[in-house]
Amino acid sequence: MRTLKTAKPGESVKVTGIKGSGPLKRRIIEMGVTKGVEIYVRKMAPLGDPIEITVRGYELSLRKADAELIEIEDFT
Repeated sequence: MRTLKTAKPGESVKVTGIKGSGPLKRRIIEMGVTKGVEIYVRKMAPLGDPIEITVRGYELSLRKADAELIEIEDFT
């Protein structure tokens, strides 16, 4: 399964699931990243951390470790 960590800048993707459990998973969901939502990958820092995305109309920066927990598929 592909994760948000592997998405490229300029790409739109759809969340298919969130791995993990407990407080970390809850924090990601509370930021608006839920199953079925569209994410636009805006840009990545030069070393790849953090990743800047647009989700639900606002901009959000995620660490690579958090992005690796978010399973995605191409947005159609």
